[in-house]
Amino acid sequence: MPRLVWVLLLVVTVSVTGCKQLERLTIIRPSAHSRGYTDVTPPRDVSGKNAGKQKTDPALLLASATGLYQRGQLNEAEGLASRVLKGHPDSGDAETLLGLIADGRGDAARAGKYFQSAAQRAPQNGVYANNYGTWLCENGRAEASLPWFDRAVADANYPTPRAALANGGNCARKAGQNAHAEASWRSMLAMEGGHAGALAGMAGLQFERGQYLEARAFVERWLAVEADNPAALQLAAEIERKMGDNAAASRYLSRLQTISPGSTTAPRTQ
Repeated sequence: MPRLVWVLLLVVTVSVTGCKQLERLTIIRPSAHSRGYTDVTPPRDVSGKNAGKQKTDPALLLASATGLYQRGQLNEAEGLASRVLKGHPDSGDAETLLGLIADGRGDAARAGKYFQSAAQRAPQNGVYANNYGTWLCENGRAEASLPWFDRAVADANYPTPRAALANGGNCARKAGQNAHAEASWRSMLAMEGGHAGALAGMAGLQFERGQYLEARAFVERWLAVEADNPAALQLAAEIERKMGDNAAASRYLSRLQTISPGSTTAPRTQ
């Protein structure tokens, strides 16, 4: 199953002469495996003129904490994020970052508490909803995660609806709710026709339903995006065998053998 997607959006609101929104920081971690980011952190002031402000401004503290988190300096990142949360107990952004730090340490229970608190504090916030749904799904509660992904998609200000759709499809499949999974994947493909995860999900789902012609169409689109994906080649071979085209099945298996020597297996039968 494609990996789930975490999204972190930091927006800090504090009182100066009244409540005002400060700098916005967006970080997207598209893969729990690759730990990759898109970082638009506000640039640091190295002139020294605003040194005092940098030590107290929650937006700048969170920006610094996020940079530390990205570099793997979890203790330092946690210290700064905790300072923000102590001064602003309603900061879902600080809770989200602390949740990601806990997740990076392998402390799933603690991470879940932070994600849950942020999501319940602002249930219409798509970022918080996606992250809590992701945590639920990854911790054996796939069915409970689905409404949270729906909330994320419903948030017009959510910056990455594709993340919630992909997560919703994967987790619905995991929960055995195939109709829900299909709806999510089709919505995803309407937005991005070449999304490999959604194509893979639809190809596998149609294969299991015995809809081999439809499965073939999806796996061919999948291979157009990821020509050397072993799972796609294996599934393509199985589909062709089911449709009675053993020659086509053999060609796919030969391609699989070429890219993954020793990994080729005969197509399974049902």
